[in-house]
Amino acid sequence: MRFNIAVCDDEREQAEKITSVVKSWSEKEGHRCEFSTFSSSEEFLFEYESDRSYDILLLDVEMGDISGISLAKRIRKENNRAEIIFITSHFEFIGEGYEVDALHYLVKPISKAKLCAVLSKAAEKLSVEPPSVVITCDGETVKLYESEILYVESFLHYIAIHTKDKEYKIKESISVFEKKMSEDFFRAHRSYLVSLKHIARISRTCVILDDRTELPLARGKYNEINRVFIERN
Repeated sequence: MRFNIAVCDDEREQAEKITSVVKSWSEKEGHRCEFSTFSSSEEFLFEYESDRSYDILLLDVEMGDISGISLAKRIRKENNRAEIIFITSHFEFIGEGYEVDALHYLVKPISKAKLCAVLSKAAEKLSVEPPSVVITCDGETVKLYESEILYVESFLHYIAIHTKDKEYKIKESISVFEKKMSEDFFRAHRSYLVSLKHIARISRTCVILDDRTELPLARGKYNEINRVFIERN
């Protein structure tokens, strides 16, 4: 599976150690993961404004002005899917994790075996819920399941996400949005990202979706899209 993982710890050596273990775990388990490291809650929140697609969060509890607990509370207001793993030096903080539905507490010094076990538990829980993406549209935070999305269309400064029932326009590049999606989506053209699950037919020049929408297929993409279409269906 594909996961977007963030490590937030104000101790650089600790953050590097955790990230190293996470990368080792992802390679061993065969997961495709994106990794981000943050030295403070403020740094994470700045990035979070433009990218809310994190699946697994490893948060140091004791950080500067905004603690890991406070950060988790902010995240939970908008994203209930992310699995939160707290890292702490003190047992007394453990009770606070129940408020944000934390998956687990890891006490420093962190055991590599324990961290890997908790990551596997997080991956297992995430695999039960269908893949989704969180977007901000017209001042509202919306959670879209991938199965609802037919295709994504790129314009000059924004993209249009076409679902079965509605169209969502957001200010984001199609390349950034593509990275948030699973392997069930294919870049058929520089301006179009299409759901392989909703393709009915493929020709040399276009793909036809199950709602009869026709989308252009870039030159040289025909063999590749046929291959991945067969693999994913």
